[in-house]
Amino acid sequence: MAKKTVKQKRRGNVETAMTVRNVIRKGLLGLAIGWLASAGALIKAAEPPAQTRDTLAFKDGDRVHGRLVRQEGGVLVFQSERFGEVRVPAADAVVIKDEKPAASKPVVAATPAPAAPSQPVAAAPAAPIPAPAAATATRGKAAEHDDEERVRLWERFSPSVLTAHVREFFGPWHGRLSFSTEVVTDIAERANNSYEALLRRKWPADEVQMTARYDYSQTNDIATTDLVKLAGQWRRDFSKVFFVQYRPTGEWNRASVLRGRPNDYVLLQQELGTGYQLVTRASRKARLGVSQNRFDTWNTAVTPSHVSRSVQSLFEETEFTLPWRITISQRGVWYPVAEQPDGWENRFDLSKKLTETLSTSLRHEVRRNNPDGTALDYTRLKLLFGLDF
Repeated sequence: MAKKTVKQKRRGNVETAMTVRNVIRKGLLGLAIGWLASAGALIKAAEPPAQTRDTLAFKDGDRVHGRLVRQEGGVLVFQSERFGEVRVPAADAVVIKDEKPAASKPVVAATPAPAAPSQPVAAAPAAPIPAPAAATATRGKAAEHDDEERVRLWERFSPSVLTAHVREFFGPWHGRLSFSTEVVTDIAERANNSYEALLRRKWPADEVQMTARYDYSQTNDIATTDLVKLAGQWRRDFSKVFFVQYRPTGEWNRASVLRGRPNDYVLLQQELGTGYQLVTRASRKARLGVSQNRFDTWNTAVTPSHVSRSVQSLFEETEFTLPWRITISQRGVWYPVAEQPDGWENRFDLSKKLTETLSTSLRHEVRRNNPDGTALDYTRLKLLFGLDF
C-alpha cells in the first residue's frame, strides 16, 4: 500500500476528532434532555393538590367563599378569601363543599436510560379510583345537596331574607309589619286579632308616615269589633324650633253599637297644626303645638246621615331612645269643647328590638268623648310582634 502523505494524515486526524466531538455532543444533549424530563416530572408530582373553594352560607342569605378548616363542637372555623379566619356558630350557617376534586390524578414519571437518551418515554396509565373512594364522593355530593336544600329553606323562610326582599321592594322607605292575636275560651269563646302596617320616610326637613290597621274581635261567633283605620302624617321643620304638620285619619267601623243600637260609621278627621320643638336631640324629642280639626262622619247603620264640625285642639308628642334597643313614643291630644265634655285621646308605645329585623311592642290607647259625637270611647292594651324593614 502506498504510504499516506502528511496532508492525508492531517485530514484523517481532523475527521476523527470531529467524529469524537459529535458523539460527545450528542451524548451530552441526550443526557440534558433526560435530566430536564425527569426534573419536570418531579416538579409536577411535587405540586400541591388543587385547593377547594367552599362556600359558607348564612341564614340571612349572605355567602363567603374560602375553605373549611375544621369544626370545633358547634363552631365552624372557616378560612375566607377576604376576611381571613372567621368562627361562626354551626346553627347560623352551613358549608357547601366545592364540587371540584381536592387533588389531581396521580402522575407516574419514568426516568430515561442514559445509554439511549433519545428513546421516547411512555407514561404509566393512571390508577383507577377504588370503590370506597367513589362511594365517599357520592356521599359527599349527597351531603352537599342536603346543605343546599337547607340553605334554600332558610332563604325562603328566614325573617332576615324576607326583610331584605321587603327593603329591596320599598327602597328608601322603612317601616314595620306587626300583628297581635288572642283566643280565650271560658264561659264564652272570644278571639281578638290585630294587624298593622307602618311605612315612613325622612328627608332633611320633611317626614312622611302612613299607617294601616285592622282590628277584629268576636264572641261566640258574633263580631264585636270590625275596624279599619288608615292614618297619615306629614311634618316639615322650618327651623330647629318651629314646625307644621298635617294628619288625615280615616276610620271605618262595621260592628259599632251605640246606646244599644247599630252604629256603623265612617269617620274622616283632618288635623292641620303648628308647634314648637322643646327638645331636638337624636335620643330625645319633645314637641308642643295647636291644631285646627275637621270631623266628617257618615252614619250608615239605620238612617244614612252626614255630620261635620270643626274643633281646635292642643297636642304634645315625645320620643325617647333608651339603651338595649328600647324606644318610647307618646302622643296626647286635648279637645276643649264648650257644649259638651272635653274630649281627649292618648297613645303610648314601648318597643323593643329583639334582632335587626324582629321587634315587639306594648301599646296602650285611650279615647274619651270624641268631638264627632259618634265614635265610641275605648281603652286598648296590646302586645304586638313585628317585622322591621
